[in-house]
Amino acid sequence: MTSPFTIALRDLGRNPRRTQIALASIALGVVAFCIAGGFIEWILLNFREDTIHSFLGHVQISRPGYESGSVADGFSNLLTPPASVEAAILAVPHVVEIAPRLSIQGLVSTGDASLSFIGDGVDPDRETQLSRKLTIVEGSGLSSADAHGVIVGEGLALSLGARPGQTLVLLANTARGGVNAVEVNVRGIFTSVTKAYDDSALRVPLQLARQLVRVDGSHVWVTMLDRTESTDDAVAALRALLPAGEFAVRPWHAMADFYNKTVELYRGQLRVVRAIIAFIIVLSISNTMAMSIVERTAEIGTALALGTRRNRLLRNFVVEALVLGLVGGAVGIALAWAIAAAATLIGIPMPPSPGMRHGFTAGILITWPLAAEALALAVVPAVVAALYPAWKATRLPIVDALRYNR
Repeated sequence: MTSPFTIALRDLGRNPRRTQIALASIALGVVAFCIAGGFIEWILLNFREDTIHSFLGHVQISRPGYESGSVADGFSNLLTPPASVEAAILAVPHVVEIAPRLSIQGLVSTGDASLSFIGDGVDPDRETQLSRKLTIVEGSGLSSADAHGVIVGEGLALSLGARPGQTLVLLANTARGGVNAVEVNVRGIFTSVTKAYDDSALRVPLQLARQLVRVDGSHVWVTMLDRTESTDDAVAALRALLPAGEFAVRPWHAMADFYNKTVELYRGQLRVVRAIIAFIIVLSISNTMAMSIVERTAEIGTALALGTRRNRLLRNFVVEALVLGLVGGAVGIALAWAIAAAATLIGIPMPPSPGMRHGFTAGILITWPLAAEALALAVVPAVVAALYPAWKATRLPIVDALRYNR
C-alpha cells in the first residue's frame, strides 16, 4: 500500500507554482515569528542576567520578615550565624558563592551638595563574579585593600558632581538611633540595568558600612548559582537546610518585579504576532487546499466509486496539509536561524530602553523551544485549514463528484 506521505508529495507536485506559494507563505510567517520571538528571547535573557548579576543575585537569605520591613527595622534582624552555616550553604548543589550584604541609607555630601542615598556594604572579593554586570564606567571597582574606597551610581555621581578620587562624607543613623559620619574616597562610578537604582545608589566595603551604622552582621546573604535555571532547585535545598523560623530564602524572580512585568508585556506582544501569523497561514493553506480539491473532485468521485473509504481520502488531504506545514516550517526555521546568526554577529544597535541610561547592542536568540513553537505554528494551522474543504469534498455524493466540472 502506498504511504499517505508519498501520495501527499506526489499530489503537491502536480501544481508546483501553487505549492511554492503556499510554502513561501508558511516559511515567511515562521521567519517573522522566529525573528520577533528570538529578539524578545535575547532581550529577556540578558535583562534577566543583568538583573541577577547587578544587585539581586540568584537567591537571597535573610531573617524572616526582613523583606517587608525598613532598613532601620532590619538592624534588629541581622544575620550573625557561625561559619559552619555558611559552609553548609556553600555545600548545597549549584551554589558557587555566597556574599554578605548590609543595607544602609542616609545622606552623602560633597562641598555644598547633599543628597539622600541607598547603599550596600559588600565584600569586594566575593562580589567580583556575583556583581559582574555592574559596569564601571569611570575609575575602578571596590577593593579590599582600600577600606574607605566606594563606588557611586552614575546618576548619583552626576547629581553630586562627584568624580573618581574625590572625597565624600556619608551620614547615616546608627542601629541605636544616633548619627554617625565617615569620609570616603570615590574609586569609581558604576551603571547597572536600572537607571532608578543608579540615581541613588552607592556601594561601600562591608566593614566600613558596619562601622558607619555600628553593627555586626549582615541583612542578607546573596548566593550565586552555577546556572540561573537551577534557582528553584537551589531554593528548595536551602529551605530544607535552613530552619524556616530563623531564615527566609527568596529566589531572584520573587524580587524582580520590573523584570516580571517586562516579561509579561513582551509575551503578550508575541501572542499577538503568533495569532496574526496563524491567521495568515490558515488563509494561505485554505486557498491552496480548496483549489487543489476542486481540481481533483472528479478523482475523488472515481476513488469513492472504486470503494475507497471517505475517511481515507480525508486523511490523504490532511497529510498533504501536514507535509506543507512541516516543509514550510522547517525551511522557515532554517532561514530564521541564518538571519539570527548574521544579525547577532553584526549587532543590532538599540537606544536606551525605559528605565535605562545607556543604549546597547542586541542580538537574536532562537532557542529550541521557540523553534518547536514556530514549527507547531506552521503545522497546526495548516492541518486545521485543510479539514473543512477536505471534509466537504469527501462528503459529496459519488454521482455529483464524478460529473463535477463536466
